[in-house]
Amino acid sequence: MSTMKLYGYFRSSTSYRLRIALNLKGLAFENIPVNLVTAENKAESFTQRNPFGSLPMLEADGRDRAQSMALLEWLDEAYPAPAFLPADIEARYTSRELAYGIATEIHAVNNLPVLKYLKDPLGHTQDEIDIWYRHWLKRTLDPVEARLAQLGTSDFLHGDAPGLFEIVLIPQLANARRFDYDLSASPHMTRIEATCLALPAFAAAHPDQQIDAR
Repeated sequence: MSTMKLYGYFRSSTSYRLRIALNLKGLAFENIPVNLVTAENKAESFTQRNPFGSLPMLEADGRDRAQSMALLEWLDEAYPAPAFLPADIEARYTSRELAYGIATEIHAVNNLPVLKYLKDPLGHTQDEIDIWYRHWLKRTLDPVEARLAQLGTSDFLHGDAPGLFEIVLIPQLANARRFDYDLSASPHMTRIEATCLALPAFAAAHPDQQIDAR
């Protein structure tokens, strides 16, 4: 089997998800930078392969695959160990509830194309855009923190290893810090974050460690 190729951008939270996931699965991959800021992802040579023009894109098994959440599911089905979801059906539901809450309620309204559109053509200032960003963070991160408190989580959402929730959470918290979001009232999330960032799979996936961050 040929080495997978991950087309991504160092600061893209969805690309960050895939780097973490591939590392957790122990899968070798070539990291190929695609610059979102200069819209390399909208070039015809890229959209012919990925009509969404989005990142990440994973070239694997002779196919170009897009959409990070679908990619995470595919990876977990194609390479079952270690599993991203626990065996218990209720625990699996909770993992999905929290991961998809972040992926759909935060990322959908705070991704780069939306932020660019707010600036041009809608004419919002960067300060106004930052307020927008933090508003949507709070709207979902507060209930995520409340759910974690209800569950009485420790180092991870379930068990003694990270899974789907952590893969989605950690990149979003990195973005939250970039926008000066106050996480002081989120002890459960920040505890999980600290535990994850100490793991090699997460440390190697961090934006600061990517070749296009230099």
